Amino acid sequence: MKDQAARHDWRVIMIGALGRHLSWRRAFVALAIVVMSGVGLDRMFPPDLTRAQSLSQWVTDSDGRPLRAFPATGAYWRFPADIETVDPAFVDALLAVEDRRFRRHWGVDWVGLARAGFTSLKAGEIVSGGSTITMQTARLLEPRPRTLTSKFIEIIRAHQLEARLSKDEILELYLTLAPYGGNLEGIRAASWRYFGTEPDRLSDDQIVLLVALPQAPEARRPDRRPKGAKAGRDSVVRKLVRAGVFTPEQGADVAKLDVLASRTPFPDRAWHAAAAARVGSKPRIDLQATLDGRLQTSLEALMAEAREPWPDAVQAAVMVIDVPTRAVLASVGSVGRDRPGGWIDLTAQARSPGSTLKPFIYGLAFDDGLAAPGTKIGDLPRRFDAYQPENFDRSFRGDVTISDALQHSLNVPAVLALAEVGPARFASVLSAGGAQPRISGPLDGEAGLALALGGAGMTVRDIGVLYAALGDGGVAKPLVWQADHVPLSREAPGQRLMSRASAEQIVDVLAGTPPPEGRMPARLTTGAPKLAFKTGTSYGFRDAWAAGLSGDTAIVVWVGRADGAPRPGETGRTAALPILFDVADLAGRTLRRETRPWTSMEQSSALAAPPVTLSTFEKRGTPPDILFPPRDAELWAGSIDGKPSRAFVFSGRGEGPLDWYVDGVAVPLDDGHAPSWAPSRSGFYTVSAVDREGRRSNVRVRVIGAPPA
Repeated sequence: MKDQAARHDWRVIMIGALGRHLSWRRAFVALAIVVMSGVGLDRMFPPDLTRAQSLSQWVTDSDGRPLRAFPATGAYWRFPADIETVDPAFVDALLAVEDRRFRRHWGVDWVGLARAGFTSLKAGEIVSGGSTITMQTARLLEPRPRTLTSKFIEIIRAHQLEARLSKDEILELYLTLAPYGGNLEGIRAASWRYFGTEPDRLSDDQIVLLVALPQAPEARRPDRRPKGAKAGRDSVVRKLVRAGVFTPEQGADVAKLDVLASRTPFPDRAWHAAAAARVGSKPRIDLQATLDGRLQTSLEALMAEAREPWPDAVQAAVMVIDVPTRAVLASVGSVGRDRPGGWIDLTAQARSPGSTLKPFIYGLAFDDGLAAPGTKIGDLPRRFDAYQPENFDRSFRGDVTISDALQHSLNVPAVLALAEVGPARFASVLSAGGAQPRISGPLDGEAGLALALGGAGMTVRDIGVLYAALGDGGVAKPLVWQADHVPLSREAPGQRLMSRASAEQIVDVLAGTPPPEGRMPARLTTGAPKLAFKTGTSYGFRDAWAAGLSGDTAIVVWVGRADGAPRPGETGRTAALPILFDVADLAGRTLRRETRPWTSMEQSSALAAPPVTLSTFEKRGTPPDILFPPRDAELWAGSIDGKPSRAFVFSGRGEGPLDWYVDGVAVPLDDGHAPSWAPSRSGFYTVSAVDREGRRSNVRVRVIGAPPA
């Protein structure tokens, strides 16, 4: 019986042990399921950080000084906080009042939560919520009604935030989203609005007010409820004294001070330029623009003074560009938002450029060997099919040099030069350089000879790109608005508009243009800026332009009405050129750069010259006769029987020896002193022959069989 009982006891023990083992396994499995479910739910329902990603943005000048602030979605002022740039004394005070164990808990301070519940239960009403900084951040990210369910969700979200972010990152989120009254959120917005400064160095009374405001942002707004603000501030002072953050003497000093009762407006300088600098930037990061703050402020003041005698509807736009880097140093999009069209950035609006494109027509003519500064060209009545241009004063001067034609902005010579260069080619060169003409008319997009006199839409920025290229040896590059792009822009590839020799010759010609009335030529005035400039007036006196180079800066000025209405009698020379000279003076004083001397005509002639220099633009007599290649010929440049084809030898007859060019590039002579050309690609080419008198003939040919372009 004893043995039977012993066996029975053993079985009971074994069954009990097995049962305990199974219960532990069940518990482990259950715990694993709970953990995995929690992880899965955490991944499926992460905290929503959308509000923290909708931020305001500062745009500063090149030295980091604020220019303009841009609100976040919904017109809220909400700037990203950086714990490294917030006064540490404020952080200590905030944690002492809101969450003493912030650095130690995992999102929820259970001791503080229990104390708050007991205190509220004893008082019969909610005295303290017991929420940590992390829980408050969760509530700010996803606002909900103050209920027990919401509190439970905040606890879960707090743990999720702690698992994803560091303590400093959570604190930065709180300091970005905390309410400070009205449409102000975050420490930076509040500090700027109430104190006019960043929160990096705060006085004791400022610290206390910024700690007190989020607890009751509307009841304690200093601009609307200064008494409530003072009461809330004094309450926080007492807490800080009890916590040992403030000494009793500090607390007493703060309590004696009045509360600031006004709101400081956010900076709104460089209204249009700051907006232009933001294009393509990251909205969560403060943006440093290329704008020189001193020059921008002075330029705005200059234009505010210049507008005084103008009729109310007249506007203006000005840009100053650093030629070596293409950085926009200053830009005024209008002379005032109180005038018609003043809210529009007029530097980005296409208007007729008048005669400002003429230097680039002549530059291409120089490259093609059609002309040089001293070349004679006829300023006589001329009809080009149905188009018959006239000079501005409706008079003609006969034979003039290209220099005179450009300096006095004669129209017929410019149209004659464009007819030779080709309007379609000229438009494509401008477009490739980043200054595309907006062409309209019966054949939209097709360039015509009217392009020489402003028959296309161009913006102030487009003209700035072109004149900066003129000052940089003929190479066009995009304008740069953001400071962190400037080092890259120095080495950025550009699009060549014309050769360096032609660009420098054009600049030298423009430097000899007569100055406006009341201005002495720079060569006769000590310390005056050396300006190479061109003016322009659009048809019907709608747009007045002046563009030029002063040292290493390009300047563009436009004056007109935003609605495009005419202003009879107002020309580029009378309305825009005086401003150009004033801006050049201003830039020279403000930037304090050494003025680059322009090359003289004698120096220019020593530069690498274009292919040929003609004595006159149009020659009388018989032009050369091109024998080979014939017009519209197809030339095979592929291999024949496995052997590469030979170079083509040009032949023709004319007055003396002929110079040969393909698309404006001189063709070298082979050993037999014959012009020999080996095309590098398939496609269409223009072959030109020029005799010793400068007479020219062209044929168009097509090369096939070579590698494609």
